[in-house]
Amino acid sequence: MADARTVVDEPDGKPGALEGQGRQPRSVRVVLLALMIAMMLAMLDNMIIGTAMPTIVGELGGLEHLSWVVTAYTLATAASTPIWGKLGDMYGRKGVFMGSIVLFLVGSALSGMAQDMGQLIGFRAVQGLGAGGLMVGVMAIIGDLIPPRERGKYQGMMAGVMALAMIGGPLVGGALTDHLGWRWSFYINLPLGVVALAAISTVLHLPKKRSQTRIDYPGAALLTVGITAIVLVTTWGGTEYAWSSAMIMELTGIGVASLVGFVFWQTKAAEPIIPLHIFRSRNFTLMSIMGFITGFVMFGAVLFLPLYQQSVQGASATNSGLLLLPMLAAMMIVSMIAGRVTTSSGRYKVFPLVGGVLLSVGLFLLAQMDTETSRLTSGVYMAVLGAGLGCLMQITMLVAQNSVEMKDMGVASSATTLFRTLGSSFGVAIMGALFNSRVQDVMSERAGALGSQVTEQSAQLDAASLAKLPAAAREAYQYAVSSGTHSAFLLGAVVAVVVLVAAVFVKEVPLKGAGPEKGDESGGPASASAKGAVVEAV
Repeated sequence: MADARTVVDEPDGKPGALEGQGRQPRSVRVVLLALMIAMMLAMLDNMIIGTAMPTIVGELGGLEHLSWVVTAYTLATAASTPIWGKLGDMYGRKGVFMGSIVLFLVGSALSGMAQDMGQLIGFRAVQGLGAGGLMVGVMAIIGDLIPPRERGKYQGMMAGVMALAMIGGPLVGGALTDHLGWRWSFYINLPLGVVALAAISTVLHLPKKRSQTRIDYPGAALLTVGITAIVLVTTWGGTEYAWSSAMIMELTGIGVASLVGFVFWQTKAAEPIIPLHIFRSRNFTLMSIMGFITGFVMFGAVLFLPLYQQSVQGASATNSGLLLLPMLAAMMIVSMIAGRVTTSSGRYKVFPLVGGVLLSVGLFLLAQMDTETSRLTSGVYMAVLGAGLGCLMQITMLVAQNSVEMKDMGVASSATTLFRTLGSSFGVAIMGALFNSRVQDVMSERAGALGSQVTEQSAQLDAASLAKLPAAAREAYQYAVSSGTHSAFLLGAVVAVVVLVAAVFVKEVPLKGAGPEKGDESGGPASASAKGAVVEAV
């Protein structure tokens, strides 16, 4: 293997230490901080906006189009994710990543200046296009700079950013809306994004690329149409339209036909958006499956746990993120431990295996919750689920990146991210449909005509609506919610078994850059994954 090293220039102009030899140079830590800020932007946005939604509708109107504020962003993010990854592989990651940050900031600024709901939805789509490149760029650049063996050290950092976004997002959104106005829910991205841009532009230096091959426009179009149709099906099915309606059937047909056409075209394209040869790696394919299932169960839990806690256990809705603290804290701690163990030992197969077990057990335990379950008990169940997620969230990306060549690092990162995004869409849709159906059935059984009337528009009531119900109807609703969450989490537990089955077939391939070679007292070369990457001190 070539002696590919990440070089760090110290302020006196002398070459610094190679990455992997002890403590990370200051400049590498600056780059990582900038990447974590960009990652925070991608995760924080929807969390902040959710709190500001009532105020936005009050000023701009357009209540009937409210869901599109989130849907437009989600669609644009999902559809653009694989394209950003491919562009980074073709033209160089630094410029493409900075372009995605700029586009995200432009969308944020325009969203903050929107004068009506139509403008806001359009600008949110622009923002979503930029967001599609943020997470992929972060993962791919880390893949360039840090050998897989060393990458485990940073798992806890990335899990911490996710936890911070989910807990702090609603708090930040509420504070900004109350004190500065809802427009600052978008403007807050600007200073953070500028800091990330400045750090990346001055400190990060990666090899410049210039592909002579044209972008695969037909493949990009087919993939965009397919993803858009599938995400719309999961978003609208059971809410805007019945699952059996003509609209859902047509969208399903369009989505399936487009994705089948995309796969066929990728075998013919000179520079495919997602090269199919990456799926020849058994580990990469298994990680894609695990990522899909992880997204499926995680976002289902994020949706229904706060609803159960507020409706059945009487928890405050002030900050829904705090309600998830047992799950998120366990996820962050276990992710950090898994990363350290992976770095020190080079072994990782145990984590998908343990994660699959904890995921299934945690969801099964959550399915046992009823109207008598205490907050302490539900917190323990959530921690079990969080520990399972902690074993899987970053390990899936690490193993996926370790399974491909450097030239495919971007598409591998984007494909893994895309599968997790699609999994979350399917999880929310399928578990949501099961939950809504069960709640409506139980309300009809226990509260008769009044129960059916209460849940006619939505099976998910907020605290204000719940407080207005007669005592009998409120008690029936609490029982219905516990019954609905039982069905949803039981489904999740069954689906999570797929992770355990997939983990059994994972082949523990040595991580690249896996420590010192014999006779090399200095620790050896960092990794081929850092080939040509140069990070200069500020």
